[in-house]
Amino acid sequence: MSIQLDTVTLEVIRNALPAVANEMAADLQRTSYNMMIYEVRDYCTALLNTKGELISQNVGGVSHFVADLGVLVTDGMQRYGRDGFKLGDVIITNHQAVAGQHLNNVVIYMPYFYKGELLMFLMVRAHWIDVGGTSTGFGAGATVADPWLEGLQLDQLKIYEEGKLSEPLYRVIKDNIRFPESSLGDMKSQMAACRLAGRRLDELFEKYGRDTLLAAIDRIFDETERKCRNVVSQLPDGVYQASASIDDDGVIKGEEVPIHVKVTVKSGNMVIDLSGCSAERKAAINSRTYAGARVAYKALTGPLDPVNEGSFRALEVIIPEGNIMMARFPAPMAGWSGIVPTVVDAIVMALAKAMPDRVPAGHHALLGGAVVFFGTHPKTKRRFVVQSIEGGGWGGRPFEDGESGTVSVCQGDVRNGSIEGIELKCPVVVQSRALRTDSCGAGKYRGGLGIDMQVKNLVEGKWNFEMPRRSKCPPWGIKGGTPGEPGGYLLKLPGERDFTMRGGSHIPVPIGAEAIVRTGGGGGWGNPLQREAAQVAHDVAEGLISAAAARRLYGVVVRGNMSLDESATRTLRKRLGSAARAKPRSKTRSKAAKGRGR
Repeated sequence: MSIQLDTVTLEVIRNALPAVANEMAADLQRTSYNMMIYEVRDYCTALLNTKGELISQNVGGVSHFVADLGVLVTDGMQRYGRDGFKLGDVIITNHQAVAGQHLNNVVIYMPYFYKGELLMFLMVRAHWIDVGGTSTGFGAGATVADPWLEGLQLDQLKIYEEGKLSEPLYRVIKDNIRFPESSLGDMKSQMAACRLAGRRLDELFEKYGRDTLLAAIDRIFDETERKCRNVVSQLPDGVYQASASIDDDGVIKGEEVPIHVKVTVKSGNMVIDLSGCSAERKAAINSRTYAGARVAYKALTGPLDPVNEGSFRALEVIIPEGNIMMARFPAPMAGWSGIVPTVVDAIVMALAKAMPDRVPAGHHALLGGAVVFFGTHPKTKRRFVVQSIEGGGWGGRPFEDGESGTVSVCQGDVRNGSIEGIELKCPVVVQSRALRTDSCGAGKYRGGLGIDMQVKNLVEGKWNFEMPRRSKCPPWGIKGGTPGEPGGYLLKLPGERDFTMRGGSHIPVPIGAEAIVRTGGGGGWGNPLQREAAQVAHDVAEGLISAAAARRLYGVVVRGNMSLDESATRTLRKRLGSAARAKPRSKTRSKAAKGRGR
């Protein structure tokens, strides 16, 4: 039966469906136990149909979750069948064979029935602080050998069946995690968010009727697809490529992990081929996800529009089995998200020639500086875990500077934990959280700055220092801009004078150790000598760049009182410009630019 949709009804439904997901998110955030949810916001809420197609996701939901919800629905449908889901069922799952992520990202979902017909699934994926094994904090890091060591694996299990709690499963989970009050409290918050979505959907179906609502969803998918095709159709047809890497996988030291992308544009269609990326590794930096391609495509075609399945209909993603981005279970995945932002960055970089007025320089392109310190408080005998995600610098853009201290393109509205909250709940002192002077790449529009967060622990405990580094392929500049500085972790033990670079997970430290979580800066866009001299002087006065960097990179002379020496600047810039023109062009190209172009 053909449904006639009037414009007003369509627009109301178009906005109502994302509003349901947003209200789920607000409910989850308000009722959760875990700082990673209520403050850092490491979660997403969503509605999906029985085909696994995304109907809506909350605004600001973690971006790289967008590709890995539908696969859970299709797997669940195969597991239970349409008739295997009942009203009151609650499914819990995090298994890497399907979910393709670290085990901390636990999904709770419920079937939604209208007049007895299964129509949708209501879903919340949220980061639990612990799922047993070595998972405390942000997962077990790159060195964990397999998923069984990482933590508890839950494979499409019904924690509630027709409204009745599965007591044995509940006890198994409770007995195998270190923070049962927190994690099981978060589970109940996830369930509450799903139940709220069910009530809101009841209201919509009662008001507009089944046929009208489902027809509107189909129309929304079609219109979203058309908008994305229209954006891609404005790009020159061709094949565009780029390469990048991270320093190593954390197990084989010094061996770079290659990333190569090939993007084919033709008549409004886009194919993103990641076949050239590394094969799956023994290190736990593998994933099983289309997130890298989907996040890049969404950022390029409709970054401000609500996301739904139509957002990706005109995109084909090629990732062969056994690729680092399509690893086969039981390849370890504890650090699954570490390289995904760099993949996104490389895809965007590949399209620099096709979109010269829109493509920025490289951003820090890692999941951010994970702040994880945990242990048992000697006075209360209670376990604790410090958690935060510190952002870094984004690349300069064709029209303005990059943002500073911002999480990666894959993290949506994730933010760092508040200093007050961290110190109130955990035995540490946050000594400083500050922008890193000179961490930004120079350019007509400079990159954003990274962050140094310095923390002193007041009790014995363990630090997790697991973050891939990009010192060999730093956040690249574009159009003559220079690269941003990479990040890393530093540690100073009591009695030591200097901080040393460290890596690894579960590093035991005594009382009074100090750690610096350091994030990278973004690359610069354009020739630094073309940046407004007054703006450079302002950056020096603000402590964003040093006077020495202003002179060396920008040709700008700033006096001791922070005023601009205009005469000396003109002379220096003229000399630097002449030297640059006289310098023979290098026959080599940066790693990021290698192979780029049509």
